[in-house]
Amino acid sequence: MKYLYRIYQLFICLPLFLLTTILTATMTVIGCALGAVNFFGYHPGRLWSRITIYSLLLPIHVEGREHLKRHQSYVFVANHQGAFDIFIIYGFLGRNFKWLMKQSLRRIPFVGVACEYARHIFVDKSGPSKIRQTYDRARNILKGGMSVVVFPEGSRTRTGAMGRFQRGAFMLADELQLPVVPLTINGSFNVLPRQKDGHFINWHPLSLTIHEPIPPSGQGPDNIHETMQKSYEAVLEGLAGRDVNDER
Repeated sequence: MKYLYRIYQLFICLPLFLLTTILTATMTVIGCALGAVNFFGYHPGRLWSRITIYSLLLPIHVEGREHLKRHQSYVFVANHQGAFDIFIIYGFLGRNFKWLMKQSLRRIPFVGVACEYARHIFVDKSGPSKIRQTYDRARNILKGGMSVVVFPEGSRTRTGAMGRFQRGAFMLADELQLPVVPLTINGSFNVLPRQKDGHFINWHPLSLTIHEPIPPSGQGPDNIHETMQKSYEAVLEGLAGRDVNDER
């Protein structure tokens, strides 16, 4: 079955992925250029992500969407297991949002330019002024009623274990007094770990757990620390509490 799955990936999934990536990027660029950024900056990417997951026959379980209020802005923070985290969140979170993403992703063919037109936020750490500009863009997006998604570990895990959270997302939530929503991703590391980029996909169930929002308990350093700690514990509990091999 392993080799049949690889043949299926090579001759069915890969051509389909390349085609849908080009179509999604083109649709996003044209739609956003015409002014419909909120729609075309999200829905084509959401469909692209779902097609990618479903075409690879990866089962996915999502729980916790009932915790989200319809017109509320959130700062979503998720563990970063692997490249498939993007497809899991984009396809199945069920909430329009903007990514805070690495500057290097701008160089990916088709995807980079589509993300620019969709007004996702590239995190530029080349100097204090660039970091401040990134922070200002995120603040303006949240003030406009949109949510953002951040991987507070900063990069994908190399071992499968969750790393320490960085403070940036929690400082932003503290300043604007917005709730933080922890997200737990399971199975993405098993499907495609960081050290296997460019290799065949492994079949493995996936899950996304949307935890209850953590509202601000005040404002300032104590609130930032408390929110970050609670978020870390919620994500970690989701990792420990679910065996994705048992999911349907």
